[in-house]
Amino acid sequence: MEHGIWPSSAVHLIPVSTAKNGVSSKSRKRIMPDPVTEPPVTDPVYEALLYCNIPSVAERSMEGHAPHHFKLVSVHVFIRHGDRYPLYVIPKTKRPEIDCTLVANRKPYHPKLEAFVSHMSKGSGASFESPLNSLPLYPNHPLCEMGELTQTGVVQHLQNGQLLRDIYLKKHKLLPNDWSADQIYLETTGKSRTLQSGLALLYGFLPDFDWKKIYFRHQPSALFCSGSCYCPVRNQYLEKEQRRQYLLRLKNSQLEKTYGEMAKIVDVPTKQLRAANPIDSMLCHFCHNVSFPCTRNGCVDMEHFKVIKTHQIEDERERREKKLYLGYSLLGAHPILNQTIGRMQRATEGRKEELFALYSAHDVTLSPVLSALGLSEARFPRFAARLIFELWQDREKPSEHSVRILYNGVDVTFHTSFCQDHHKHSPKPMCPLENLVRFVKRDMFVALGGSSTNYYDACHREGF
Repeated sequence: MEHGIWPSSAVHLIPVSTAKNGVSSKSRKRIMPDPVTEPPVTDPVYEALLYCNIPSVAERSMEGHAPHHFKLVSVHVFIRHGDRYPLYVIPKTKRPEIDCTLVANRKPYHPKLEAFVSHMSKGSGASFESPLNSLPLYPNHPLCEMGELTQTGVVQHLQNGQLLRDIYLKKHKLLPNDWSADQIYLETTGKSRTLQSGLALLYGFLPDFDWKKIYFRHQPSALFCSGSCYCPVRNQYLEKEQRRQYLLRLKNSQLEKTYGEMAKIVDVPTKQLRAANPIDSMLCHFCHNVSFPCTRNGCVDMEHFKVIKTHQIEDERERREKKLYLGYSLLGAHPILNQTIGRMQRATEGRKEELFALYSAHDVTLSPVLSALGLSEARFPRFAARLIFELWQDREKPSEHSVRILYNGVDVTFHTSFCQDHHKHSPKPMCPLENLVRFVKRDMFVALGGSSTNYYDACHREGF
């Protein structure tokens, strides 16, 4: 995302920068940041801008890059839903006024937006798995409802879809022109914002959006753990991680003071304000360039925002050091990674089903997967973030298959824990599939310590 492009009225908010999500050779270790334009200290406003992911000029991306003798076999895409209306309200303030109807000539614009709306408004000819069939197919309220996808969110995913179409379909011919329903696998949680984000991406991606071939499966768990969700040890890691978060917050006197000031402004007890998770609502004001709320006691302002955002960044840093979240992530992400390698292995046998898989999910889905893969430097999943697994076959040695992993268009394969070492010892441009398989089947459990060698045992380990 580039942020030179923003309505001029917002200039006072923004350190203008035209960072690209490149990775320079000097900073191989840090994923995403650009050493030339990145502020030396993590700047909360800059981080918030990256998080908003305002659609602007097309981004550079590394998807689909491979030596010419490699053939693309399958692609597995995990997305976070696009920009949404907040899930919480700051008590006693007016909700930010954002319009969730889709208007083709309003910013942000996408050439396919109008066609998307007319296609969706005809209603689905598809039968989705219940309860998805009762959700609206696109956002349509003049004043957004809580958690509803916005026009920005739809455009972000039309853009993702278009980008992936240019690479995977036009360039690599991943799907034949007469593709069939069983060649794509679609799964989403039961929220309208994830279903609609998935539909927008598909609308941008597929050459012909045929309802009869589109079947979304419903995933009740944000971890996409299907039938393997019961995992007591994972929950213990999560409880310890939440305790760590709580203790870090107690130590931050500036944060406490800020919450106190904001609580006075809106005239509620500090505890109640904190419970209303004000950052969620403030990010909406920020991303949509709507001024923060005021009451007769004063205004919530940019300084309050910066303090809370800075604490979030601190929290992420400590989370990486303390490793409790990593334990949670290894167990939380195992089922979905296991499912993904199963799909990849079937594709290596020449099976033509499920060549393109799309999981439309949440930040709490992507974060554990990134963490489990060892991508500790990756930024918190922004709106419409995408994490992609590509499976390739070496035409010169057809029995050899490799994987690439990309996060928001950046190739992070050699930052993953299962492929860091490979890069040092091997001239191969990609990571062997067996590295990923060994990681999911064995090394994820080794990383947890203890003697477990499978998911069930690791989830029920005594004396953790």
